[in-house]
Amino acid sequence: MKKFLLTIVALVTVSLTAFAQKQTSSKTHIKFFSSTPAENIEANNYKSISTLDTKTGDIVFSVPMQSFEFEKALMQEHFNSKKFLDTKTNPKAKLTGKIANLDKINFEKDGSYTAVVEGELTINGVTNHIKEKATFTVKSGKISLSSKFNVTLADYKVAFTKGKPSTNIAKTVEVTVEANY
Repeated sequence: MKKFLLTIVALVTVSLTAFAQKQTSSKTHIKFFSSTPAENIEANNYKSISTLDTKTGDIVFSVPMQSFEFEKALMQEHFNSKKFLDTKTNPKAKLTGKIANLDKINFEKDGSYTAVVEGELTINGVTNHIKEKATFTVKSGKISLSSKFNVTLADYKVAFTKGKPSTNIAKTVEVTVEANY
């Protein structure tokens, strides 16, 4: 009977440890910022989700594009239109990547760790390889991620035509990512 109970306790412990390696974040904030002489444009998305496997370094972000919120309704309309991102045809952006320097991060010890995330970013139906820096912060067993990088819109076939709104948005936008796992 003792052996049976010890076996059950061992199995539960192993199961919980394996479960804890895959973290999910529904508290994710994606922001993009564009600066031009005409105007600054900022949009925020709080509906993105992310998964992080602390054992393998696999990381995934899924971003519902129609969930970006703008200061002006017209900006949001342009963003979602067929002439810009056509979010009805391409409703999600996705990052599927891996932490390249996983051995430098101790997810079991409080601290701030600089990481390199490498993977495939898909926006507007176009996929490109990216390699960006991110900071993982571990505090009291909770993991958070922050990153800031630039995206060149032409790399994702976001077309620009002469005149407005093309003169109102930068050719390269700054993307800020924050996730709490």
